[in-house]
This record gives sequence, structure tokens and C-alpha cells, in this order.
Amino acid sequence: MNFVHRYFGATSASSDALSTALAFAPDLLREPTYFVGKVRRHLPFREAISALHHVVVSDLRFKPKDRTAYFAWLKDHEEQLLAEAVAERGAVRERIDALRVEFADIHKLSSEIMRPFYGAQKRYFDWLYQNNRDAWFVLDPVITVHPDEVFFECFSLDESTYGRLSCDHDVFERVEEMACGTTNIDYSHALYDEFQKIRSYRDTSLTIEPSGFEVQTAGEANFREEKIDLPDSWMRGFLQVSSAMAQPAHVVDLAPVDMHAILSRLAAKRERHGPRSLRFLLEPDKPVEVLIEPWNDRLTFRRSIYKGSEPAEIRIWGRRRLAILERALPLAKSVRLHLLGSGLPSFAVVDYGGLRFTLGLSGWTANDWSRAGQFDLLAPRTEVDETTAQKVFDALKGQHFATVPELAFETGLDRSIVAGALGLYVQAGRAMYDLDKGVYRLRELVRDPLKPGALRFSSEQEEKADRFVAARLVTIGSVDTREGKRVSGEVMDDGKTHHPRLVIDADDRLSTAACDCWFYGHNKLMRGPCEHMLALRRLYHLEVEGKPRAFRAEGVA
Repeated sequence: MNFVHRYFGATSASSDALSTALAFAPDLLREPTYFVGKVRRHLPFREAISALHHVVVSDLRFKPKDRTAYFAWLKDHEEQLLAEAVAERGAVRERIDALRVEFADIHKLSSEIMRPFYGAQKRYFDWLYQNNRDAWFVLDPVITVHPDEVFFECFSLDESTYGRLSCDHDVFERVEEMACGTTNIDYSHALYDEFQKIRSYRDTSLTIEPSGFEVQTAGEANFREEKIDLPDSWMRGFLQVSSAMAQPAHVVDLAPVDMHAILSRLAAKRERHGPRSLRFLLEPDKPVEVLIEPWNDRLTFRRSIYKGSEPAEIRIWGRRRLAILERALPLAKSVRLHLLGSGLPSFAVVDYGGLRFTLGLSGWTANDWSRAGQFDLLAPRTEVDETTAQKVFDALKGQHFATVPELAFETGLDRSIVAGALGLYVQAGRAMYDLDKGVYRLRELVRDPLKPGALRFSSEQEEKADRFVAARLVTIGSVDTREGKRVSGEVMDDGKTHHPRLVIDADDRLSTAACDCWFYGHNKLMRGPCEHMLALRRLYHLEVEGKPRAFRAEGVA
């Protein structure tokens, strides 16, 4: 997906003995969005925005050692080395020749295939790092100005980590001027060094420049355009984050010192074998316990009591990414974890009081957000026609942020219809769920609404579910509405009968589910629901609740 950003000048930062000024250049091709404020809480702002920077540069993907130079040297000195070896041990010459003949073809083939790639890759990144370091940040952060807060969002380089920094207006001594909206900002590597110069005895101003819009109106031509080939995985991952935030989760409140204890234990040891997980042992009204594998170190946090209603045992992987929080903890007031389930994404919200940093982690490092569970499939599946959906969106746009009951009251629509419409706009990148405050927010991720079918949210499992329902291969066995909605049934798939079981909560979200098929047996819900669960859910909405079939993302303008 190709996008063009237009900036007037570049983001700048300056410091002197009395003040620090941070001025971000917004994308002028989007609706005017700007903000001018003077920071009141200097140190929490510095630590939180530095943590956001660590998300931007984070890349924990496995990087094979580049041995191109070694093989080139070996080839140049091959005859010399062989001659020395023959002179010292003439007896092994015949064996060496035999091995050379035996492995020559394999070595030649692998070298011919891989050498151009590794050579070009090394030369490119060497040049890029030395000559255009800013390009290492593939994508600029997204910033949104709302009547109650300003928040930044970004993705890591490996697309497995999401970061969000939200600042209430109370964080600023005064707000001089602002225009609500969402825009991309010009971001550079040098900004991190300027963040470190923020001090409590210096005045610190945060500016999302309004001047560019004024100059643009006056007809000036001093602009800089950047064309970015945005990977589909980034866009899909961003939308999956928004959908995952709206899912029911186990909420664990930790004291900052308890989170620091986990990070300290991880930093003190290096695992050499699996399993490499954090196991949260949760009992209602009892201290939170964490088991660190593979050493089975058990940490009990007496000051952190689990307030959930049911016991749970949840394992999360990719735990080294939590080190991003290390710097953010000393000034924090609390840390709240939202754990969706074992192997599922998790969110950590570090609260400074009026300023919050949210770290979102996919199920494990190698499983980035674009390959994570299809959380849009767990969202409410009520069909919403275009006119009704637009009515909900207009109500949200008028307020910028609201809860489902508030929008239902304003529009006069049923809550399930409102939830379905909001879920649809979240999946289209036009809204997001604010995990911090529990509200939906207007947030246009891209300048123009995504074209129908631009991103294929309907997974292979969802397509199969459509076919099962159309072919009448799905039957409902039992429905229990005493605690939520528990549905069981049968689905005929390629001559085999599968038995999916669903639990749908009061917000029409698929909270838990199980099936006896191969897909669920190997993935559980870590890659989203299987086609048999989706087929049973659709038939339940169609026949039992009298609702039409599930909506599609293409239905929204």
C-alpha cells in the first residue's frame, strides 16, 4: 500500500539552559491537526516518550550471522590453506580432495543462491545506517489530538510490539491552541537524544506545528514529500491490535516494584533451553504469583492482590520485550496487565497519573501482530447496514470518544447494533478502543478510508464457515443462556463431524471456545477461532437470535 506524506520543514528539537522545545511536523495532506502546550510533568513525560522510542527501534527477530566476508576471504586463500595443510599432513590430501568433490556442488549451489542476497543486504544496511539513519524507522508514529488527551502510537520494526503514550491535558500547564484529529508526524533518530535533555527545572514545550497549514493556505511551496510503500502486515497488525484491545481479558494490577522484580530476575539469568514463558498463577483475593520458566522461580507479590472472580493460569511468551518497561517503572504509580490468555497477546499499562504508557505484545516475538490471532473474528458479529453504521460513526465523530451505552443513548439504537458498528470501524482503521479509559475513540489511521477488500480481514476460516452455513452442514445442539450464552453443535467437514462449543458474553463477543478439530488442537485460540466455531456462531445468530448473517468489513464506506 503506497502512501504520500507532505511535511512543511522537519521535526526539530532545541535546548538551552532554561527551556526545551519539541516541535513535530505533521502531515499536511491530512485534516489540520495541531497542538501547542507547555509540559507540566517533565520527568514522567521524558521517561514515557523514551519508552515509546524503544518500541520504535525494537527488533528482536533472529538475525543470522553474515559470513559473506569470511567466505570471500576463504575463497581467495583456499589454495594457500590447502597447500599448507598438504605440507603438514600429506596423508590427508586424498581425503580433502574427496571431500571437496563431494561437497563442491552443494557449496557452490548454496553460495550462488545466497551470496547476492546477503551481499546486497549487507551493503544496503551499511549504507543506510551511515547515510540515512532516519530511514531505519520505517514508519512514522501516529499522533491523535482529542479534547481530553493527546496520544502517540507506534509499531516496532519486527511488528510484534505496539506502543501508545497518552497524555491528558492536565499533564500540560496550559494548552495554547489545538485542532482535533489524527496525523502522521515526521520522526527522526536525533529526537531521542533531545528527549534526554528534558529536566524539571527547564520549561518544556510540545508543539505539533500549526504553521505548516497556514503557509500551505498562503500558497508557499517550501514543502517536503515522502512516499512510503506501507507493508500490508503493518496495517493489518495495527488493526488487530485495536481489535485485541476490545476483547475480554484477565486484569492484573501490579505494583511497579513487582514488575521490576520480574524484569530483574529475567536480566539476571539467560535461559539455554525451553520453556521460556512467564506463568501467571491467579487466585481471587490472593497475592499474584508468577512462575518464571525454565528455572521455575516462583515470585509472590504480597502487595498485588488479584481481584478477578475466577482462578486462572496464563502463560505468556516473548517476555524479553517487557524490558522496554524497565525505564518507565521508577516514576510509575501502578502497572496494570491485561492478559487475554495463554499464548495470546497481552497489554501492560504503566500509569503515571494523567500520563500512561501502554505496551502491547503479540503472543510471542516471532508471531507478529499481522500473524497473530484473528481478533477481528472474535469481535461482535452483528450485521449493520451502511446507513446505521454511518449514524454511529457520526455520533462518535461528534464527541471524539464515547462508550457503547453513551452512543446507544444518543443514536437510539440497540447496544448490540452500536457495538457491531464500532467493531466494524475498528477493523476498518477509523476507530480504536482505548484500553486505558474503556472508551472508543475516533482515530483515522490513514488519510483516505481503506478501499473495500484492500485488507482481507475475512480469513480462510471465515470463508469456510460461510460455505458450511450455505451448504446446511451446521446444526445447533444445545443453547444455555443461564451464564452468558453457551452454544454447542455439530459441523460436517469433509465427511467428518466436528463438535464446536462457544461461550458468547453479554457484549456479543466470543469469550471462549473449543473444538475437536486439528486447527484448534494445534493452535487453541492463538490464531483465532476455527471455521467450525465461526460457522456455529453464525447459524446461532441467524436462527436462534433471528439476526442476519455476519457483517463484512467491505460494507463500510
